[in-house]
Amino acid sequence: MNYAQLAFTDAVKDLQEKQGSRNGYDRMEKMSVVDGLTDNEIYFIEDRDSFYMASFGANEYPYIQHRGGPKGFIKVIDNKTIGFVDFVGNRQYISTGNIATNNNVAIIMVSYPHRARLKLYAKAKIVDLQTDQKLYDLLKPEDYKFRPERMMVFEIQAYDWNCPQHITPRYTTQEIDEALMPQKEYIVSLENKVKILEEKLGIKED
Repeated sequence: MNYAQLAFTDAVKDLQEKQGSRNGYDRMEKMSVVDGLTDNEIYFIEDRDSFYMASFGANEYPYIQHRGGPKGFIKVIDNKTIGFVDFVGNRQYISTGNIATNNNVAIIMVSYPHRARLKLYAKAKIVDLQTDQKLYDLLKPEDYKFRPERMMVFEIQAYDWNCPQHITPRYTTQEIDEALMPQKEYIVSLENKVKILEEKLGIKED
């Protein structure tokens, strides 16, 4: 896998040359060869609760869609393949229809708290729910209410990490609650100590 080699088309290289960045990216292109996902990417992917996917339609326009679910709904099948159960949505089927005629997709996954972005090129495959029960058992989310419609599997062609510039940190309510939990526990502990002191001193609340 070589993300730079796949991403840097002739037009891209011409622009890099004009803007003075080609030498550095030429070295990157020659050195950035990987043999699949590492533990770092696997952990990052399995910790996501959403991602953005671009597909390419017969109308010659790209289409970008948000996919979401419970944390961990995107499963790593092996170090070159990921997938998920596609839930019933608005039934427009734009991404699914695009993939039927052009299975090349681009995916971006973002961790807003850590200001990290992972971008992937992949070949997408639509898998019917009834054709592969073993795959469905692997991909289905646990402890989450959903209506499955199909499965999507992505054969990763290349990936790369983006720089953290201009990513505004954002947090889910669960992440905020977890971060504030020690403070809340400390406040409860102080309140209990105050209550014990008041009882010893015979102080009554108004």
